[in-house]
Amino acid sequence: MELQQMRYVVAVAETGGFTRAAERCHVVQSALSHQIARLEKELGTRLFDRTSRAVRLTAAGEAFVPVARQALDAAERARAEVRAATGKVSGNLAVGAISTVAAVDLADALRRYQTRYPDVRICLVGGVSEELIERVRDSSLDVAFTGLDPGTVPKGVRYQELARGELVAIVAPEHPLAGRKRTDLQRLAREPFIDFPAGSAARRQRQSAFEAAGLTTDAPFEVTTVEFLARLVRAGLGVGMVPEAIAAELPGVHILKVKTPPTRVEMLVWGRLGPSPAAAAFLSQLGVSTAQ
Repeated sequence: MELQQMRYVVAVAETGGFTRAAERCHVVQSALSHQIARLEKELGTRLFDRTSRAVRLTAAGEAFVPVARQALDAAERARAEVRAATGKVSGNLAVGAISTVAAVDLADALRRYQTRYPDVRICLVGGVSEELIERVRDSSLDVAFTGLDPGTVPKGVRYQELARGELVAIVAPEHPLAGRKRTDLQRLAREPFIDFPAGSAARRQRQSAFEAAGLTTDAPFEVTTVEFLARLVRAGLGVGMVPEAIAAELPGVHILKVKTPPTRVEMLVWGRLGPSPAAAAFLSQLGVSTAQ
């Protein structure tokens, strides 16, 4: 069993076909098919069901692909560790981030990192905090920038608090509250909310403050990014609550301070196992110690 054979199997599984997999791997299809057939013979079972219309993983293939990915990742990690030992940082850096990161200028941090480590391939993905933490736990992300309720401890990962901050309300310029600088939870509770998905940390940050005050709210509009939230607010469909630093960057909305506002904690999380050289370099740039 060879790493190249594993690479071919994973490529077919991810692209859904031998032709596309061969194109991704920069080999002719016959060579890719031959290597997979050799591997199947060695394993004593087929990894794919092939028809004229589709290629699907067999039960054996479903079991093989995740382990093959782990083996390929381990091989890449080994190469990166050797290069790092000679003073050259390379490999991959997978970063996750919520759409309301405020504690760090993430774009600038990634720019500076890419300039210093040009041989590292950076991948940035967005999502809600819970999903990002889970992806750090399963090692599909190296690090993630999250926003959580005060007192929340992310499980199964290492973490460092980056900042704490208050949420402010944002409304359309034509909204009745746009003539004010401040408001309170009681007044906001009468408005429809544009909010993040139910059950998410971002949603809980807002809801917990209202619940503590004995108030209920209605959020008929759910979004996954702060940009879309702001668009709906500008359209007059409801009010939103976002971190103060983020609100200041949103054009076309009116910002209101809130009495006894919701708060959140921004946390950087990374895996419990030792970070890869590329991830360790990124954490070091951010001033984060990875010492156990």
